[in-house]
Formats: sequence, C-alpha cells, structure tokens
Amino acid sequence: MKIKYRKWNPIRQFFVGSKKYFAIAVAASLAMTAMNALTPQIFRFSIDSVLDGTRYEYLSGHLWILAFLLVAVAALSGLSQYVCRANTALAGETFARNMRDMLFRHVQRLPMSWHDQNQTGDIIQRCTSDVEVIRNFVVTQLLEVFRTVFLIVIYFSMMVSMNVRLSMAVLPFVPVVIIYSAVFYRLIARRFIDADEAEGELSTVVQENATGVRVVRAFGRERFEMDRFREKNDSFAKLWIRLGTLSGLYWGVGDLITGLQVVTVIVLGAAEAVQGSISVGEFVAFASYNTTLVWPIRGLGRILSDMSKAGVSFERVDYIIRAREEVHGDEEGIAPEEREAGKAEAFDIVFDHVSFGYEDGNEVLTDMDFRIPQGCTFGILGGTGSGKSTIVQLLTRLYELEDGKGSIRIGGKDIREIPLKELRRQVGMVLQEPFLYSRTIRENIGAASPQVTFEEIRHAAEIACIDEAVMGFADGYDTLVGERGVTLSGGQRQRVAIARMLLQKAPVMVFDDSLSAVDSQTDTKIRRALGEHRKEATVILISHRITTLMGADQILVLNHGRMEEMGTHQELIAGGGLYQQIYEIQMSQDDREKVEV
Repeated sequence: MKIKYRKWNPIRQFFVGSKKYFAIAVAASLAMTAMNALTPQIFRFSIDSVLDGTRYEYLSGHLWILAFLLVAVAALSGLSQYVCRANTALAGETFARNMRDMLFRHVQRLPMSWHDQNQTGDIIQRCTSDVEVIRNFVVTQLLEVFRTVFLIVIYFSMMVSMNVRLSMAVLPFVPVVIIYSAVFYRLIARRFIDADEAEGELSTVVQENATGVRVVRAFGRERFEMDRFREKNDSFAKLWIRLGTLSGLYWGVGDLITGLQVVTVIVLGAAEAVQGSISVGEFVAFASYNTTLVWPIRGLGRILSDMSKAGVSFERVDYIIRAREEVHGDEEGIAPEEREAGKAEAFDIVFDHVSFGYEDGNEVLTDMDFRIPQGCTFGILGGTGSGKSTIVQLLTRLYELEDGKGSIRIGGKDIREIPLKELRRQVGMVLQEPFLYSRTIRENIGAASPQVTFEEIRHAAEIACIDEAVMGFADGYDTLVGERGVTLSGGQRQRVAIARMLLQKAPVMVFDDSLSAVDSQTDTKIRRALGEHRKEATVILISHRITTLMGADQILVLNHGRMEEMGTHQELIAGGGLYQQIYEIQMSQDDREKVEV
C-alpha cells in the first residue's frame, strides 16, 4: 500500500498552528546533526596534529582547550536537541488536537445511515489510535527522515573527503538496507490492516458489553460474552504475534547487514592505515562516522516499515473524512423576522406521497400521503416494523428522502430547503429509549437550553410528572445519573427526556413511544399536562397503546409500511378495521367502561 500524494490533501489542514513549531524542530534537528558531525573531526585533529607534538605546540601543552571545545559542541548539540524535542511536542500535540477536533465535529454531522453502517468501537478506534499513529509518523518520524537524510549527506561527505575508496566500500550497504526495509514494508502492510481491524472489533465487543452490562447480567450471558471476547482477543493476539515474528526477522537480518558494514570498515580501514593511505586520526573519525551512520539508516528502514501502519491509519481516518455530511444549509437558520412572519402562516406538516427504504433495499414506507394541521394532536399506531419511527426520522431528516420518492413540507416549505439546524430546532423529539448523559438530573433536563433557569427546569419536570420523584432523591436535581441514565428506571428516564424536550419550546413535539415505560395513570397525567402546556404546538404521538392515542385529533394506522386507515378514535372504532381489532384486544369491557366514563 503506497501513501499517495492525494492522501496528504486532507491531512495538510491539520498543520494549522503547528507549522512554525515543525519548522523550528527541523532546524534544531539539523543543527544538532551538524554539531555531532564536528566531534569526530576534533578527535581526528587532536590525534593527527596535536598529540604527536610536532605541530600546534601550544595546544599540545593546553589540551584543556580541545576538551572545552568538545564540551561546547556537546552543549550546543544538547541545546539543539532540547529545542527540537520541545517544538516536536508542540507541533505533534497541535496537529493531533486539530485532527481530533475535526474528526469529532465531522462525525457529529454525518447522517444516521453512515452511523448505522459503522460500529461504535471502530469509530472510536479510528479517532484515537489511528490518529496517534498518524501523529507519530507525520511529526516525529517524518522529522527523523529530514534529519537522517541530512546526516547521510553530511557524514558521507566527510567520509569521502578523508578516503574515497573506503567510502565507496560503505556506499552499497545504504541502498541494500533501504530496499530491504521497503520490501518488508510491503510484506507487513496487509497484516497490519488485519491487526488494526481486529483491534477495532475487540474495542466494539468491550464497548457493547460495557453499555449493555445490565442486559448481560439479567439474561445470564456472562459466559457467552466472555467466550465472545476470548475469541476476538485470541484472533487479535495471533495477528500481532505474526507481526512480531516478521519484525524479529526484519531486525535480525538488518543487524546482519549493518554488522557486515561495520566489519568492512574496520578491516579495510585497518589495511588502509597500515599502508599509510589513511592516518590514524582519519581512521578513528571514519569509523566513528560509519558507526553513527549505521543506526540512522536502520532508523530510516524502521520508518519505512512503520509507514505501513501510517498508511493504514491514513486510509482509516480518510474513510471518515471522505464520508459526506448531512446538508445543513445556512448554519444561522431562518432569520428572526422570517420566523415571526411564518407564525401567521399555517404550520401544517404534509407528507406528499412519500416512499422510503433503507440501504438494504427493502421499502419501509409506501405512498404516505397525509396532512397534520398546526396545533393538533396526531397519533400514529402500528405494529413493530410498520414504519412509525421512520416517519419522524424522515421529518427531522435523520434520513434523507430520495428524489422522486415524494416530499415532506412544513408550513408549505420542503424540509430539504430548511436549514437542518433550524428544522431540528422546530421539531422536538423524545425517543422510546432516551439517551441521558452521565451528569446531574438538572444538567440532563437543561441540556437542550443551556441558559434555562432552575425554575423553568422544575416547571418542565412537573409537566413531565418527574419532579416529585426527583425531589425524593437525597440530592434532588443534583443527583448524578449513571452512564446512559442506568441509575434511573425506564419510566424516569423517559420523563426526564420529556422535560428536556419541553424546554426546547419547539412548535412540533414528537413522542416516539416515549410513554411506553410509564403506567397508565402517569401516562394520563402527562398527556393532560401536555395538553395544557402545548398551546399552539403540534403534538405527534407514536404508541402501541390505544389509551395514549384515543384522545388525538387524528390517528394514522400503519400496516407493513402502508396507510391502513386514518380518522378520529370514534371514526376508527366505527369503521371496524384494524384499529377496532387492536382496541378489542387491548381493552377489556371494564377498561372500556372506565375510559368512556
């Protein structure tokens, strides 16, 4: 797998704010290399021109000057290394921060269809581990490439200046090591992809188990989950063992090649020194350059091999970057004056011959054609898989309608022409399985409206019939809920979510089976309180419970994605259709009498 130039196009944007640090780090690295190149020359000069006492008599009597020079060079080298490392850290963390921020922001704006196709653990893997691999390569290892190339040029120039023939004996080892590393890089690339994907699968298993720990315990699936984890873990371990074996082979053969390079210089250099073709000082300096040169070349080979990891991570991160975001439109939404003017118009919701299917190709909704007048309560009834939730997901554009599959309008305007931020501000939703943050109840209710007062939070909680339960907790509204709200009951979570949505003050309120976990008495209280609170708001109730829907102005009955019937409760009962059959099943004679009373 080659890291083609096109892969760098989305990466370059992450260098914003880090370019200057990267440039300083490169300059300091080159300065450090130049300082280190002077040390063997000082030794050569000392051996050949000072220690024999025939020249530079003053220096022969004052060797401390040479020692001071060596210390000064070492100090400058150390200072350069400090500047290099400090700016490398700044460049690296700035680069990684930019990448993580962009990825997180981008993932927030990707459509639900994309999230449906990608596992949470794998997304986390791409946004954390893969980002770290890219950061390490681009900032640290790429910097090492600059330093190594400069070092090879400087050191080899010094070696050629001292002895051309001995330099030519060393030169063939350089391309051999590089080519050998490149071959290894190609060999390991595919295996690293497998290992990285296996790590993503392992992360997904852990994430799912931690999230669903209550289900695991309730159904006694601990053994099943442990076996499932062990299977993924064994597969992951085997892949990395194979990678470790290949790495061991790479380093073993590499050590042999570089060992031969050192031995060649020692043997041939000693012969040259005996013949007088090279001085003792030059031989010491040459051997020092050669020994120092061995490891950066090996490091260059290691960087080439690590490029396989960076290449895979580039591909995995680029997969997220290339995913198309939802079409948000104007981020500022509809201007205030336009919104005020729109209040005078009918805020009706119209589904105009809408058909929809998910990416598996199966049609979920077929020819949905109905109108929800502004300010009414609209009920939707249907069995599992009949398309109830899909209707409201289309209304909020969590999924997009295909061209030619009908249209959805709010206030006479196609929802695809309404900025997404504004659309979702107009439509408040409470789901059957609401998500709560690991924060206090106060923070969860006020999440949709950060500037809301505590009095407003309590008022919303009272409407949602959760205030009394919250005040019964030791810490009241400051009670911390567990991850995803697991410390609350299902009904309490739903009511907290209802209170949160009410503070959104949306003109359309959707309850997607969000009263399913509360008892009938609480259900009635909530609906009565909502009726007094909603004013001109349109309410869409989705439920499998007839008692929840029977007070609605209009009730839509779905059957396998099609409109079975629509009307008021009394009209549907009199019609003798599917609604009447469900009514008879759900309610006994005594229940019907209580409801009628």
